[in-house]
Amino acid sequence: MKENYGSSLSEALEHYKMGLGNFTKQMPDIAGKYNEFTGACFAEGQLSQKEKQLIALGISLYAQDEYCIIYHMKGCIDQGCTKEEILEAVGVTGAFGGGAAMSQAVTLVEDCLQEFTNDTSH
Repeated sequence: MKENYGSSLSEALEHYKMGLGNFTKQMPDIAGKYNEFTGACFAEGQLSQKEKQLIALGISLYAQDEYCIIYHMKGCIDQGCTKEEILEAVGVTGAFGGGAAMSQAVTLVEDCLQEFTNDTSH
């Protein structure tokens, strides 16, 4: 994916946001309801926003949805998830999703950790 949308994962994230913005202009009622629903789902509740981002990351990995992996990796980092918490969530997803989930984890998750946290230890 990195090669398809510029030189960074941040550019891929911006590409997604632009697409969502275009959809919102064309279908404001549907987009509004979708945004309201997802906003409610990710609001602080019995589960913290941090926990919800980790769950969403696991689902994204399982689904092999690269845009969602990037989006929720950024969400995890923004919510204060540590590298260890993210990798533990990756492990749980790998236990359930096998090699397909792990292939995304050992590539895209690592790329996101490096870019969004400026971690050069990879």
